[in-house]
Amino acid sequence: MLLERIYDEDLAQASYFIGCQAKGEAIVVDPRRDIGVYLDIAEKNGMTIVAVTETHIHADYLSGTRELAARTGAEMLVSDEGGPDWVYGDGFEAAVRMRHGHRIALGNITVEAVHTPGHTPEHLAFLVTDGAQSTEPGFVLTGDFVFVGDLGRPDLLDEAAGGVDTRFEGAKQLFASLRDRFLTLPDYVQVLPAHGAGSACGKALGSVPSSTVGYERNFSWWGRYLKTDDEQGFIAELLSGQPDAHAYFGRMKVENREGPALLGSASALTEYSPAALTEMLESDSVIFVDTRDNHAVHAGTVARSLNIPGPAKAASYGAWVYDPTVETRPLVLLAASREEAEELRGHLVRVGIDSVAGFITSLDGLSLVRPLVIPPSALAEFSRSLLLDVRNKTEYADGHVPGAAQLSGGRVLWHLDELPAPEAGTIVTYCQSGVRNSVAASALRRAGYDVAELEGSYAGWIAEPGNSPAFGVA
Repeated sequence: MLLERIYDEDLAQASYFIGCQAKGEAIVVDPRRDIGVYLDIAEKNGMTIVAVTETHIHADYLSGTRELAARTGAEMLVSDEGGPDWVYGDGFEAAVRMRHGHRIALGNITVEAVHTPGHTPEHLAFLVTDGAQSTEPGFVLTGDFVFVGDLGRPDLLDEAAGGVDTRFEGAKQLFASLRDRFLTLPDYVQVLPAHGAGSACGKALGSVPSSTVGYERNFSWWGRYLKTDDEQGFIAELLSGQPDAHAYFGRMKVENREGPALLGSASALTEYSPAALTEMLESDSVIFVDTRDNHAVHAGTVARSLNIPGPAKAASYGAWVYDPTVETRPLVLLAASREEAEELRGHLVRVGIDSVAGFITSLDGLSLVRPLVIPPSALAEFSRSLLLDVRNKTEYADGHVPGAAQLSGGRVLWHLDELPAPEAGTIVTYCQSGVRNSVAASALRRAGYDVAELEGSYAGWIAEPGNSPAFGVA
């Protein structure tokens, strides 16, 4: 058996390529939308991708299931659990609908669907048996059910998909799924989750790529609650301290349920000259994306540009500042080369941003502005309409600048009604070190706000002698 983990550091997301080497057939589980990596693995190992599936309707990235099936002719298989509100839509009309116990055979390998609701009602885990070695499963792909050291959060349907108090039923379902499904497996079964540290799909995900049933049973935070059958204690701890859910998660849920648009063969990106780009910027027919870090941006950038540092985190930050459901103008990227521009585009399509039209390799010849940045020593006397902390609510509770309001960077554009009107004055923003702050501030400036960034952000402010933080929730 061939089993490869494909990990996207940008979104902290793992997909899996499982193949029978004897028969040359493979299945991909939870693929992302830029599918070249799976095609390369198949070609390298002389395999044909004959099936593609996913553990659930994802919220944090756009699924590549349809894309991979369209490119390879592989059979799509999706969950048919969870009830009528969680049925996959028209984009999956040709897919096989799986219920608990459904088995997929790939030569010597068997992949069995296990209904594990809690994170979402339709969620499936997959037991993998390598028939050449054993008659019992040796691996379980847990999706967003069990992570290393943590569990998939049951509150995302409330936070990002318009649900009302679904978190409580989801938490009860997670407890039952652990008791009746996960903990009935032998301790030696290897746990392969869909996310790692940095994902907003849980609150304390580990950086280790895999675990075992026995390790999680004995050393996870939730194990003691299952041992004593303490459902209420489990629910209370599970729901406390969850990080802010990014607002774009709601869009991902809708698109992943109905079926993401197919990309097909990507067109070549246009390399723009400074003169051509200046003309388009003056007519406001494109949006410029400055992909440098916040320090470089502060030294000079294009007016009303979006700061999406990349390529490493382009998907994560791009989805904070560009909503393709309301914005249709194409993006022009600052990139060192055509190859880097293509890499950036590959990251952005993972969150459904398909509108990259081209790139430019330098700011030379473009008109630049310097974003307003104020030192911590000037904050007390600076006239402002709002002091805004764009970190997560848990970070804010652990210490913030006195008088600051909190609205995380991944939610700002979707909650402008919580801010003073643009004409009310300057908003001062900060995060922990300045990276997230620069991203959020660029989006607010593009939306018409006058924004000043706190130099060094919270870390710079707290380092100033005499500054004392406030604590507690917003």
